[in-house]
Amino acid sequence: MRSIRAAATGAVVMSLALAATACGGGTDSGDGAGGSSKTLTYWASNQGASIAVDKQVLQPELDKFEKQTGIKVKVEVVPWSDLLNRILTATTSGQGPDVLNIGNTWSASLQATGALLPWDAKNFAKIGGRDRFVDPALGSTGAEGKDPAAVPLYSMAYALYYNKQIFADAGIDGPPATWDELVADGAKIRAKGKSVLGAEGSNLSENVHHVFVFAKQHDADFFSADGKPDFTNPKVVDAVKQYVDLMAKDKAIPAGNAEYAQNQSVSDFAKGKLAMLLWQSAAANLKSQGMKDDAYGVAPVPVQKGTPGPGAQVNSMAAGINIAVFKDSHNLDGATEFVKFMTSDAEQKILNKAYSSIPPVKAAQADPAFDGPSTAVLKDTLAKSAAALPQVATESQFETAVGTAVKDLFADTAAGRAVTTASVKAKLEKAQQQMPAA
Repeated sequence: MRSIRAAATGAVVMSLALAATACGGGTDSGDGAGGSSKTLTYWASNQGASIAVDKQVLQPELDKFEKQTGIKVKVEVVPWSDLLNRILTATTSGQGPDVLNIGNTWSASLQATGALLPWDAKNFAKIGGRDRFVDPALGSTGAEGKDPAAVPLYSMAYALYYNKQIFADAGIDGPPATWDELVADGAKIRAKGKSVLGAEGSNLSENVHHVFVFAKQHDADFFSADGKPDFTNPKVVDAVKQYVDLMAKDKAIPAGNAEYAQNQSVSDFAKGKLAMLLWQSAAANLKSQGMKDDAYGVAPVPVQKGTPGPGAQVNSMAAGINIAVFKDSHNLDGATEFVKFMTSDAEQKILNKAYSSIPPVKAAQADPAFDGPSTAVLKDTLAKSAAALPQVATESQFETAVGTAVKDLFADTAAGRAVTTASVKAKLEKAQQQMPAA
């Protein structure tokens, strides 16, 4: 799911439950699968501060690939607000790219369409083997027990970014470690006339990412052990209410953020309007907006008590971007070669440095460049305290249904309507009713 992933907000259609028809793959020749077309089409997700930034990052690498292989890659950078629906349309229309980026949380859902190339042992061998990748990243590549539907490309985690000057002006020595501390610090910050914590209240996937973490911290899950939705579990209800209460009760999240969906909270933080921001791998985006590296600190996302870790101490979803291949591409060999190139040690260092993300490839991740202040917290979080969103076929519908419920709760707050345990439960019950039958 952005180095800013702006999280998809498009509605998910029921075509996820259908087997995909043949996808043409977008190559120039009709050689058939495995052919030797000298052109590939690639849908890249918007990782940087803008599409123009992504093109500046990617084009030199695509030119390098063409020089090495003779295969030209035609890239289209697709905004996150459009990407999921574009992919779903491609799985049924037969008009898709050869290679594409997907949010790692969508892996199981898109796997269920049957449109993506399975990464079995034979295909992994073509790109150097499965064991080149870290286990947490592989955990978000498809349903358990099935060959992955995609290969990890960029790994990310949420962190708490905080403005050092605003903290100093409010007499706060360091970042909060718990939510109670954040709320208490927020009162001091508001007393100095600054806003406390940014959020993207109308961004469905961002909403889901945060309430998923709160649910983990309440020792709860949105799905039962057998994969059925369990959205009205009392602990889940309490978790969602605690997140929304950061705006509704604690006044930490500004009411205006209920309408944010396009990284406005990141811009507010970069401009010094916000004291804190919960975001994935934000350093490159903040730098592109003129914020100096020494103006902010990076800390783990708060927990209920204690320190981040597994179980109830989880403080991030295992975020990231995977790279996939449409299995009916006219040039499977070339597409596989491109995946090998993009996940090579050298390219992993180049691309993840550009996006301030973490390489999911072990050898690249070990590079000292990823031990700096802006990435060390992310790297540690991914290793110790991040959890994968449910890898179930209905995950994308879950993001839409629950993300919309949280969006509506933020809207209620901004409009002055009370958010109660009953109203939270009612919104989640409606969301569960929107999930497809098993």
